[in-house]
Amino acid sequence: MPESIDPLEHSFGRQPVVTDERRARIREVFEVVAPRYDLMNDLMSFGIHRLWKRTLRRRCAGITGQVVDLAGGTGDVARLLADGKRIVTVCDPSLAMMAAGRAQGGVALNWLAGEAEALPFAANSVDLLTVSFGLRNATRLSQALAEIRRVLKPGGHFVCLEFSRPVRWLAPFYDLYSWLVIPRLGAAVAGQPIAYQYLVESIRRFPDQAEFAALVSAAGLVNVRWENLSFGIACLHFGEKPPAAGW
Repeated sequence: MPESIDPLEHSFGRQPVVTDERRARIREVFEVVAPRYDLMNDLMSFGIHRLWKRTLRRRCAGITGQVVDLAGGTGDVARLLADGKRIVTVCDPSLAMMAAGRAQGGVALNWLAGEAEALPFAANSVDLLTVSFGLRNATRLSQALAEIRRVLKPGGHFVCLEFSRPVRWLAPFYDLYSWLVIPRLGAAVAGQPIAYQYLVESIRRFPDQAEFAALVSAAGLVNVRWENLSFGIACLHFGEKPPAAGW
C-alpha cells in the first residue's frame, strides 16, 4: 500500500523511529501507565469515554458467539460485552495492562497475549472483533487490518472505537486541551508526562474518519461506515467480513 496512508510504522508520536524501536517504546508506555490507566482515562475525558464505550456495546447488540476485544488492556470494554451470550477474550500485547485488569475481578473473561499484526486466533473463528483506542498503537496498521479480516468468520463484525478529527469549530479548543492539559495530568496523576505526550501525538498521526474507512475497505471488509461521537472527538468504525469465505 502507498506509504502515505500507513503513517504509523516509522513513528513514535512525532519522532521518527525504526519499526522495532516503535514496538518496544509503545510496550514501555503501557508498562508504566498500567497502574493508573483507567483513572487517567476518566480524568482526561471527564468520564465521557465510558459513554462512548457503552455506545459501542449498544451497536454490538445481537451479535453473539466468539468475541475478541483487541488491545483490550484492563478489560473495561470486554466486561461491557460479556453478557452471558458471548465468550469474550481480551487480547493485548501488554502483560502489565492485562494484569491490572485481572486484578479487578468481576465477570469471567479470557485473557490472551497477542499483537494486532499476528493475532493468536484461527482463521474464520471470531464473530465479533472490537478494538478501542488501540489500533493507533499497532506498528503496521494495514497488516493489523488484514489479520482482523483473517480471523473473522464470514459475516463477522469489526467495530473500532478510536479518537478522530473533531468538527472545525471544536478543533482549536480540543487541540489546546490535548497539548497543554493531558501531559500535565499524566505528570500529576500517573507520573508519566512523556507517555501521555506520546498518546496525544499518536492521535494526530492516526488516519481521520474517511482515511481509516478507506483502509478498512482496502483490507477487504464490506458495509464499512462510521459514526462520530462527541462531535468527532471519537468515532465508531464498522465493517463486516464478506459472507463468502476467501478473498
